[in-house]
Amino acid sequence: MARRGVILGGGTAGTLTANRLRRSAGHDTEIVVFDRDDRHLYRPGLLFVPFGMAPPARLARPRARQLLSGIGFHQAGVDRVDLETKTVALDDGETVAYDVLVIATGARLAPEKTECLTGPGSGRTVHTFYSLDGAAALAGAMARFQGGRLVVNLVDLPIKCPVAPLGFCFLTDWFLSRRGLRDCVQLTYVTSLDGAFTKATCNRELSGLLKDKGVEVATEFATGEVDGEGGRLVSYEGREVPFDFAVVVPLHEGAEYVGRSEGLGDPLGFVPTDDQLQAAKAWPGVFVVGDATHLRASKAGSVAHFEGEILVHNVRRYLAGEPPDARFGGHTNCFIESGFGLAPLIDFNDTLDPVTGRFPGPVSLPLLMESRLNHVGKLAFEHLYWHVLLPGRPGESDRNLSSSEVDDDDADLCRARGGARCRGVLRRSPAVERGHGGRDRRRPRHP
Repeated sequence: MARRGVILGGGTAGTLTANRLRRSAGHDTEIVVFDRDDRHLYRPGLLFVPFGMAPPARLARPRARQLLSGIGFHQAGVDRVDLETKTVALDDGETVAYDVLVIATGARLAPEKTECLTGPGSGRTVHTFYSLDGAAALAGAMARFQGGRLVVNLVDLPIKCPVAPLGFCFLTDWFLSRRGLRDCVQLTYVTSLDGAFTKATCNRELSGLLKDKGVEVATEFATGEVDGEGGRLVSYEGREVPFDFAVVVPLHEGAEYVGRSEGLGDPLGFVPTDDQLQAAKAWPGVFVVGDATHLRASKAGSVAHFEGEILVHNVRRYLAGEPPDARFGGHTNCFIESGFGLAPLIDFNDTLDPVTGRFPGPVSLPLLMESRLNHVGKLAFEHLYWHVLLPGRPGESDRNLSSSEVDDDDADLCRARGGARCRGVLRRSPAVERGHGGRDRRRPRHP
């Protein structure tokens, strides 16, 4: 008798999981993916849309076409999950039974949770690039912007791709410089964090980049109101940051059906998950991957990729009547666009913070330093995403990049990062040249 694996969500995590399961599970396992729409979005490309670097139409493709043959796709939203009966109620009235359930419905934007963010000024003086429509509208607004106070505001974590707001600051600096407007703009990054980023090493490096580019930083700012008409960010403590143009990354929450499903989620709609096994704490046979988890790991595509490897292994064991045994070590990596054709690359896990060195592979990429090679890697990733990552093709990353074992020997520290072998430590000593407005600009380097 065929067993049914139901996957809720056809985004990066859900699609990758479905394709990996199809490649590894037997023909006695039926795999069905459910999503409320048929538009699969390449989310890393949203950062480029406001600067004319990526046409919005290129970033979206039909979800069903990203799934391997033999995987079912049903376009419907989820009303609720009944853990007791092992069923999913859909918003089209259908009820679907499952033997194993994978929750991959990600995180949703919740701008309504911040006072006035959706009110007057929204779409005129207040924008976001965290949705395709928002990024497309922002492209027009950025092209018309002639100067003043431009603020980039991270309301609070967790968010998808935590480094994207910083990338937006860096690309804004480049975009305005290219247009000859940089000296006409006061650019400010406003964040709820106590620094530019959560990891100490990254915070030091990225804070240095912000300073080099003349970006002011307001930290520990708990945004309570975005006053689009008055041009003010107002914190809960009464602090204010004035603006003429604001780009806001709103609060994120889990999918709404999670809150309607008894015993499934936390107050924010994320699903409590075993921090290593990718299994939901609520019920056996329920697994969680990607942004839908409550885990402290970054809500980034790379995390979904590395989590997914562990999840698929444990799902197969569950279907075979065996306990999960593969463990996720929090491995994360991402490129950070820094403008002028450069980008740093960061790589870390739960045990080790980002370090300098070289990322292993056919092309050795520099870690924690700006590089043209990393920028090219970021651009090239779009092709790899559609043709290698999503189809779940097995590769070197599946074998090397998920280790969570730690060796106390300093020589093995980088390997313990999840497979990233350092090939010599590279000191941050970039060549500098004078740029617009007398500020320092990094000269492009070719590692």
